[in-house]
Amino acid sequence: METFNIKYQYILKRVIKMNTIEQFNEHVMQTYGRIGLVMESGHGQTAVGEDGKEYIDFGSGIGTNSLGYCDEDWVNAICEQAHKIQHTSNYYYTKVQADFAKRLCEATGYEKMFFGNSGAEANECAIKLARKYSFDKYGKDAERNIIITLVNSFHGRTLCTLSATGQEVFHNYFFPFVGGFENVIANDIDDLMDKLNKLDNKVCAVMFEFVQGEGGVIPLQQSFVNTIMLECAKRDILTIADEVQTGVGRTGKLLTSELYNVKPDITTLAKGLAGGVPIGVCLANKKCSEVLGKGTHGSTFGGNPISCAGGNAVLDKVTKPEFLEEVRKKGEYFREKLAEIDEVEGVDGLGLMIGVRLKTKKAADVLNKCFENGLLILTAKDKLRFLPPLNISYEQIDKGLAILKKVLDEK
Repeated sequence: METFNIKYQYILKRVIKMNTIEQFNEHVMQTYGRIGLVMESGHGQTAVGEDGKEYIDFGSGIGTNSLGYCDEDWVNAICEQAHKIQHTSNYYYTKVQADFAKRLCEATGYEKMFFGNSGAEANECAIKLARKYSFDKYGKDAERNIIITLVNSFHGRTLCTLSATGQEVFHNYFFPFVGGFENVIANDIDDLMDKLNKLDNKVCAVMFEFVQGEGGVIPLQQSFVNTIMLECAKRDILTIADEVQTGVGRTGKLLTSELYNVKPDITTLAKGLAGGVPIGVCLANKKCSEVLGKGTHGSTFGGNPISCAGGNAVLDKVTKPEFLEEVRKKGEYFREKLAEIDEVEGVDGLGLMIGVRLKTKKAADVLNKCFENGLLILTAKDKLRFLPPLNISYEQIDKGLAILKKVLDEK
């Protein structure tokens, strides 16, 4: 007993002395390249570290904190729901889930939706829906199950969505990957047509991001999108828009498809949809809204009441035309100010989804220097990437860009 007590006291003292990062690394798998910041709290567009240091956040949890940190209306909605009911299985109904689904379908113009917990889950649902659509209509023997995705795309970290991702760097270690995916070069109409013709009657869907986020903040060209929509309509091929990163006001419209004046058969959303709590949805038009029936798909936490309450609070704001107009204006303001910095070669993206090409500096080095100076940013390939809160103030934009300019001007 005495030996046990001595051992227990030793472990207790060791835990107390251990700092947060050491404690975390000892117990959590090392699957991320993390920055040495322990976030303690946040307010507005500012994150606060465990040591009290403040950071302007141009990343918003990779576009997830769409209303910044702890928006008052969002917090109230979450807390109010938490005091009512925090979870129930999908054997039952909740009003908050029904209200959110109705609002989102009406705001986006889609017929029905499926609730999940993440972008990967939403995309898994879209893939299953597309394959079952062709299975039901053309039969198993038709083997009409290929989904075309784009080179440099990113659709998630599950085995299936990783297989759908058009980046070879991700296609390692986890063999065998899921079959049935073919890649087309983004914005290359000839390559698209070649694949569609060669795979004639075997393709069930074309899946794409309007702006390739992880692939380098590269917008698709209007002519390429138009060709996808036209050719797929001719061949009864479903179109899937992965708007996990571009949706929910990020580009100045509720859905980026509105900027391109098209309506894909399926759209997936996640990230900023619930303002910082887990959610993912797969929206389907009338053509394919009844494809998934009882027992064909499911998610334990999908449509969680707290997530839906957060989603309603986000929709209260991002569906307002004046809010979306401000997102577009702030995006233009970012671009104007960035163009004044000598080291900036160019700026890509739409709205508040911004990719910055540099002349000489490495994006990873700039990210670390910005962190040291109190600014949190992201990278995508060799670019800086900004996904600030949609309600970021001009004052915070100016302060953050002043830090960035200081870092980029250093020799």
